[in-house]
Amino acid sequence: MQEPIELYFWPTPNGLKVSIALEEMGLAYVVKPVAIGKGEQFKPDFMAISPNNRMPAIIDPDGPGGAPISVFESGAILQYLGRKTGKFYPSDERARVEVDEWLFWQMSGVGPMFGQASHFRNYAPNLVDDPEKVAYGVTRYNNEVNRLLGVLERRLEGREFIAGDYSIADMASYPWIKIAAVFSQDMSAFPRVQAWLDRIAERPATKKGAGVGAELRRPAPAPGSAEAKEAAKALFGQTAASIASAVNEKKTAQS
Repeated sequence: MQEPIELYFWPTPNGLKVSIALEEMGLAYVVKPVAIGKGEQFKPDFMAISPNNRMPAIIDPDGPGGAPISVFESGAILQYLGRKTGKFYPSDERARVEVDEWLFWQMSGVGPMFGQASHFRNYAPNLVDDPEKVAYGVTRYNNEVNRLLGVLERRLEGREFIAGDYSIADMASYPWIKIAAVFSQDMSAFPRVQAWLDRIAERPATKKGAGVGAELRRPAPAPGSAEAKEAAKALFGQTAASIASAVNEKKTAQS
């Protein structure tokens, strides 16, 4: 019996991309939680497979040639799983380039910009004392979220999915786009995007994959509380030196 893929995960949009893909592709997997608010992304064992100290990452015991392989970066994981299964990632080169274009659009645009919008809304108040700096960041990145929604709205004219048939490009964008309303976006201004979200949300595998890790979610700590500040510190403001220190602390604790 084939061993399941190990999914190193926390229920964020990036993590949910991969759990949705695993469900859609019918692959067996086991979740290995990485509590990013507690700094577990700095554990040496995790950083051995994800040197960028970010989740998600996977270990596939049945990798190329039957040997195990680890993969980090959600986009790379989606491409790997698509190649492994031959599902949701076309083999035709022209079709694959189209999927890759929109996968990279999500990786370089939607993820970082939505992530910054979340940072200034949810975390910056615990890190920065100057409200004006926070307000500028909120406006700057909410505007960028709006621009990207406009790009997707235009792209979906006459299309049900982003790059032809349903693909890893849709799986990558869906968990981020579905939270756009949190960033002061009026989704009635983007009817094609909303229809696309609704179509994907009705897929049984999406429902299951998007629910992975629900038991790990907890209410956000009160703004300004010690818990909120500690979580923000674990997630943001890292430098090479601070990461090295955190890794050394984890090594010491494990020895």
